[in-house]
Amino acid sequence: MSFHILTLNQISARGLARFPADRYQVGADIAAPDAILVRSAELHGGSIAPSVRAIGRAGVGVNNIPVDDMSRRGVPVFNTPGANANAVKELVLAGLLLAARNIGPAWLFARALSGDDPAIEAAVEAGKKRFVGFELPGRTLGVVGLGAVGVEVANSALALGMKVLGYDPQLTVQRAWQLSSSAEQALSLEDLFARADAITLHVPLTDATRALVNGARLARMREGGTILNFARAAIVDQAAVLAALDAGRLHAYVCDFPKRSLKDHPRVITLPHLGASTSEAEENCAVMVAEQVRDFLENGNIRNSVNYPDTVLPRVPNTTRLGVANRNVPNMVGQISTALAAHGINIADLLNKSRGEYAYTLIDADGVLGAGLLAEIRAIDGVLSARIL
Repeated sequence: MSFHILTLNQISARGLARFPADRYQVGADIAAPDAILVRSAELHGGSIAPSVRAIGRAGVGVNNIPVDDMSRRGVPVFNTPGANANAVKELVLAGLLLAARNIGPAWLFARALSGDDPAIEAAVEAGKKRFVGFELPGRTLGVVGLGAVGVEVANSALALGMKVLGYDPQLTVQRAWQLSSSAEQALSLEDLFARADAITLHVPLTDATRALVNGARLARMREGGTILNFARAAIVDQAAVLAALDAGRLHAYVCDFPKRSLKDHPRVITLPHLGASTSEAEENCAVMVAEQVRDFLENGNIRNSVNYPDTVLPRVPNTTRLGVANRNVPNMVGQISTALAAHGINIADLLNKSRGEYAYTLIDADGVLGAGLLAEIRAIDGVLSARIL
């Protein structure tokens, strides 16, 4: 069996090499792809071919992908949590240091100096008091979101001598094991804002996180605080941050999202969306997403999907595999099993997982699964997609 992969952005060659050339055709001009690989290309409003069985995002955010539409089609959308975590962590720490030592305005001041060396030295001595900063040890960093990036930021801040307050009601067991025991749990966002000297954001943009940083929460912060946003622009109420900066309550705002009202403010450092812009992160994301998409196409396994549950079933030798995506309603597995039994097919192994409105089932069956059986399963009310692997 051969597969066709459509790439909508430049994807690292190291990642694309994970698709064996004898079984995969990969390129930007594939007409009927089995899967799409994307970084920042906008998929909303366009037509996604009915042949598409999976979409892989070489990165974390999936705001450029119509996830709800894909869910209803039974198409898993994959991302790459953790693949760019180190790159983002390093930029967050750099932003924290830039703000603490007023490096942005100090650099602009130094670049604007004129005259001979004695004149420059005199100006430096007269002007450097304007850029007195502060040191990080003993100060408290609030980390909102303790996923792959948030945990790395928290652990690194502790290594720098900072105290860390973390807030994540959905902290996973995996991330909890990775988080240093020295990090303290904030009881709420309000608690975190009231106790932190600096706050860094590592949550996706959802209805619940839009304007998470707002005027009411900023008013709780200690005077002279710093906000770092390398997640998504709309998580921060831009007007509220500017008001807090102008009032002298906030010391600095560091973000990855330049806006007209932000870019020239003397207490704002805006970077051109550099969070994951390292060659290492791009390669890591490409490799990870390629391996996930390949495993799904060849084995039906789901790892790191944003809309379907992780479902990984080791293959039983000498069986045929069936993968079914369906709505999470009662008796779906029973109906699928009944269809198999009606065709005299024995189930060697089965795994069913659910996530919210949707579920996914992998079945290893003895014998051959025919097109007629597949059509019957696809016709079951609630089945969104089904295929024989």
